[in-house]
Amino acid sequence: MTTSPSAHHPTGADPTPDPTPEPPAEHPTSEPTRSARAHSFNAAAAQYAANRPSYPPALFDTIEDLTGRPLTGTRVADIGAGTGIATALLHARGADVVAVEPGDGMAAQFRRTLPDIPVIRGTGDDLPLTDASVDLVTYAQAWHWTDPARAVPEALRVLRPGGALALWWNTDALDVPWIAEAAARIARHFDIDVSAEKRNVNARAADPTGLLDFTRRTVRWSRRVPVDTHLANIGSHSVFLVHGADHTASFLAEEREHLLRAFPDGFVEEVYEVVLLLARTPA
Repeated sequence: MTTSPSAHHPTGADPTPDPTPEPPAEHPTSEPTRSARAHSFNAAAAQYAANRPSYPPALFDTIEDLTGRPLTGTRVADIGAGTGIATALLHARGADVVAVEPGDGMAAQFRRTLPDIPVIRGTGDDLPLTDASVDLVTYAQAWHWTDPARAVPEALRVLRPGGALALWWNTDALDVPWIAEAAARIARHFDIDVSAEKRNVNARAADPTGLLDFTRRTVRWSRRVPVDTHLANIGSHSVFLVHGADHTASFLAEEREHLLRAFPDGFVEEVYEVVLLLARTPA
């Protein structure tokens, strides 16, 4: 889809909210629980914004290295922007950013946090951007909610020649014993391996169309936070949000006891490996 250009932003994006926004993109074979997970963040947007981890400067250094250009002055569309964690960092690096977000709650939190950055309603499967209007399309923790068969052609449509598509995920560093043990407890309690969902990202899964040639990089980083921040972070993930308050609260109370036994000072060091997939378009 090609929308008419807007005078409000150089990408041609219209920052006015769509009164009937589309829901997050789903795969055609999605289970109902997947749809519920995709929508679940809107009710927990403030918790998400306050407790989710950020991304390290080295990630953006790597993006600049792989694209061969600085982010300063680069026109970027950050898709599935959520509360704006990645958007704010791209803006701080000097990029000219527009955010695209489908969810009511997440977009509202974005506007409260980043009132000077435009956020428009839409999904990666049908981008509300004009053809060849941006240099870089980014997805931070969001590509897995798209249908790649639709999202890949849409990204290619809005990218200029020589542009790039960058996808990344914070993944748990499972070589750290306490993190591996905590991930195993989550998997047992919810009967789903949350860490594996992100850890198993690869170029074929990201682009089954085969149109893109992804380069993969991994950036390791960590942050030291109070136990309660860590618990609020993991509680903001969709698998927790869809299982009901009582079920989640029961797990988090038990997990708090585990963590305070291991970390009596009340602080944990979350260790992450950011998995980055980046593909450039022909110049």
